[in-house]
Amino acid sequence: MTQGGPLAVYVHWPFCVAKCPYCDFNSHVAEALDEGRWRTALVRELEHFAVETEGRRVGSVFFGGGTPSLMQPETVAAVIEAVERLWGLEEGAEITLEANPTTAESGRFQAFHEAKVNRLSIGVQSLDDGALGFLGRVHSAAEAREAVSMAARIFQNHSLDLIYGLPGQTPGDWRAALEEALVIAGPHLSAYQLTVEPGTPFHRDGVAEAEEERAVALYEATQEVLEAAGYVGYEVSNHARPGFDCRHNLHVWRGSDYAGVGPGAHGRLTGGGGTDALHQIRDPARWLAAVEQAGHGSAGRRTLTETERREERVLLGLRLAEGLPPELAGLLPQARLTPLIDEGYLLEDKGRLRATERGRLCLNAVLSALLT
Repeated sequence: MTQGGPLAVYVHWPFCVAKCPYCDFNSHVAEALDEGRWRTALVRELEHFAVETEGRRVGSVFFGGGTPSLMQPETVAAVIEAVERLWGLEEGAEITLEANPTTAESGRFQAFHEAKVNRLSIGVQSLDDGALGFLGRVHSAAEAREAVSMAARIFQNHSLDLIYGLPGQTPGDWRAALEEALVIAGPHLSAYQLTVEPGTPFHRDGVAEAEEERAVALYEATQEVLEAAGYVGYEVSNHARPGFDCRHNLHVWRGSDYAGVGPGAHGRLTGGGGTDALHQIRDPARWLAAVEQAGHGSAGRRTLTETERREERVLLGLRLAEGLPPELAGLLPQARLTPLIDEGYLLEDKGRLRATERGRLCLNAVLSALLT
């Protein structure tokens, strides 16, 4: 099963020092780890997917988690070397690793760079120690500033993540926090509104998300402050100076193929029968055992229907400032499009379909009206 064009590779490292109370990602705290076994297993699962994607080249690699900066640099290097051996990397391929700004992890930044990581995404979340404590983060604001400073000395391309919409946070508070972050920020900044997901400690404790009016004001403050500082909002939560968009995420959001390895990783691979959705076993121990026995830890795989694939691409594509390409926009029912365009939620421009600023403020409702 192959498709033309570059392939992306996502590598999931599921381990963390501590589980944050807002996190619903597939992450686990492990006291002891045989990293040699994990290194071998990740490479073996890459080899499994390389067989069916022979002839493709890789344009981006993304180490996500969990906390990939807890990986030994030797493991990161082994994975990148395997990708080069199995597919080959396009010239200038983007290789991103997510990192936490603890002192121990930031001490590995140079070694990650030597392993050929060329983009670092740092989970700062806040530069206020009180907010960091509320969010369950294990680093301090001082450590975050030092980590970003160290990243800037090593990586030309680096990003920091922030979380807003904390209980009681006003738009004025958030503007001040953004201005403070911009003093140390690199060329990319992600700002995520706090969501309280079922099954998380925040959900069990009754932590409330920002009410609609405050959420809108916080989002608008985000756009105003970052645009004024030269950061273009190329996706709902992601902002970058020109030329520093995350190419891996754009690849996925535009509906291109990617292979996912590691516990709980997802993938999309296209062939003559359509696009297959894949997901790997979530439990780390079970995934590891499956890879050692069968060469992969796939938990499920099915071919998406044309409708499912189209809706998936619309859900992702309308989050982007560039919107949907003409060949995809043209497949949407005009009877549903026309009212959304007339009411100012969507905009047609040279065949492309984009969400307006008004539409982005209520994007879930727009997507629901468009697709259901």
